Amino acid sequence: MNTPKYLLVLSIFIFSTFQLHSQNLQEPIDSLGLKKELTTWQMLKYDGASVFGGVKHAYTQPARWKGKDWITFGSVIAGSAILLAVDEPVNDYFTNQREGIPHIIRETGFRFGKPLVNYGLTTGVYAFGLFTKNEKVRKTGVLLIASATAGGIIQTFSKTLAGRARPTTNEGNLSFQLWSNEAAYHSFPSGHAILSFTTAYAIAKQFENPYVKGGIIALGLLSPVSRLWEGAHWLSDTALSIALSIAIVDGIDNFLNNNKRYVYNPKKFKIKWDLKLGAGQLGVVGTF
Repeated sequence: MNTPKYLLVLSIFIFSTFQLHSQNLQEPIDSLGLKKELTTWQMLKYDGASVFGGVKHAYTQPARWKGKDWITFGSVIAGSAILLAVDEPVNDYFTNQREGIPHIIRETGFRFGKPLVNYGLTTGVYAFGLFTKNEKVRKTGVLLIASATAGGIIQTFSKTLAGRARPTTNEGNLSFQLWSNEAAYHSFPSGHAILSFTTAYAIAKQFENPYVKGGIIALGLLSPVSRLWEGAHWLSDTALSIALSIAIVDGIDNFLNNNKRYVYNPKKFKIKWDLKLGAGQLGVVGTF
């Protein structure tokens, strides 16, 4: 997946604009110390500053890592090195399964990681929160947009920098052409994996029910696995992409929480899932 260059230029322009105005941009407080209700335009500016701050935090968080963070980083690198040893046999296994996978599953995995579909979903969530003035959904939308933006820009430049050959080139998993503009040498990282898992993981963090969390994360894993079926990426590509997604989402979520960018009553927005059984009826109902 290659993000169009004009989107990168637009992103840089938007972030530069927000940087000029985000230093003192806070939600207004009245004389009693209570938050005033924001207009739609004020919320848009505030959320834009939150997106900018979240992306900046994601890029600079390694500078704030402590001992356990570096241990985690080292573990991810070590695990990825181990995966290099099995990249080729795993690729053979998954591509051999491709024809037996239902087309709808393969297509869903491919589409969910496409920028048009993914950004449509993330902006849709944010737009719903913005126009309904639901702060919980707004915060989720901001987390989605900031995470997708940070991950999207990283993967775009990393593909060109690494120049790793895709499995379809038949050159092996250790073939690299640094600074390559050829799509055949854009195997690492997987843009589909980053976008799909970033979105799924960010949404899953909003739920406490382990079954709901697991279902959403499973959906997010469909796109990375689909790239293995299609022979578009190596296992180590997708594994590192997922690890990167988790680091980005957790970092931006911590930024929003630690800076109290969004304060709301979690109980007010809790969703209760119930199984409804009746005469000729079977379904799951979510109560907000």
